[in-house]
Amino acid sequence: MTKFSYSQFEKLLLSITGAPGIATTELLQELWSGYGKILRIHLQDEAHPSIVVKHICHPLDANHPRGWNTNHSHLRKVKSYDVETSWYRDWSMTCDELCRVPRLLACEQRNDETLLVLEDLDAAGYPARNLPQVNGCLRWLAHFHATFMGKEPVGLWQTGTYWHLATRPDEWTALEPGPLKEAAKVIDDKLTHATYQTVVHGDAKLANFCFSPSGHQVAAVDFQYVGGGCGMKDVAYLIGSCFGESECARQEDDLLGFYFGELRSALLKKQPDLDPEAVIIEWRALFPIAWTDFHRFLKGWSPSHWKLNSYSERIAREVLTSLAHES
Repeated sequence: MTKFSYSQFEKLLLSITGAPGIATTELLQELWSGYGKILRIHLQDEAHPSIVVKHICHPLDANHPRGWNTNHSHLRKVKSYDVETSWYRDWSMTCDELCRVPRLLACEQRNDETLLVLEDLDAAGYPARNLPQVNGCLRWLAHFHATFMGKEPVGLWQTGTYWHLATRPDEWTALEPGPLKEAAKVIDDKLTHATYQTVVHGDAKLANFCFSPSGHQVAAVDFQYVGGGCGMKDVAYLIGSCFGESECARQEDDLLGFYFGELRSALLKKQPDLDPEAVIIEWRALFPIAWTDFHRFLKGWSPSHWKLNSYSERIAREVLTSLAHES
């Protein structure tokens, strides 16, 4: 199989950027399970001082940190990188400054290798990470969801998020028998067949957001699991990535109130033919359903995970009780 040599890699990047040379190369992170790496390339060019390259190369032997080295897992990851390529190539330019994403500069593919050459968000004014600016992330999600409301996710995951039921049969099998396992399909159906569908980020944890130094401007990265779905999946996942059980319980109403206020404003601007109140009523009722859906995944994937706390267990119990009364 063909591999990019360093000389080919360098020649391609200089051709794309027009820079006279590469100054240094910085490893930002290894991709999950050994599927490549993300690099920051410092260029000998004052106009374009740096770029970010996501170099995807499928490993011969994947090494999953939690031991999920199945063929299903491998195929899911391979598709996720194809989806991310489609996202940057065909969708990302629709995002405005209120749901900022890095610009795609170039994409090169050879057999099992892909190079995504991206704008460096640090150089673009988003150098801060992991700031306690949850409202900024919720604002980003609201404008992202409003931008793509009702769009068919062509080239993306038909159902976004990395944990949804159809793409996680191994974790469902590992889940101990009981009401949560039995209700998994019903929970998934409620989200999948909601009246109001959008494009979801699919991995909207705090670590995937970048901030301006003040924290007021927000951008997002990592679009491997972007696809169709109810926006509550992103919102529930973000809140769960930021807070422990006591904070989730205390701040749930305020956080959802802020998100829906931003969503209302964004829909009025971007989707003038849509009734924002109808969206909000449906999605507010689906928030605990989305939370329970991720709870179900975690219980099968990592039963001792810190997110499986008393708040999460309470939400799941309430949802399962409600579903039992419906049937």
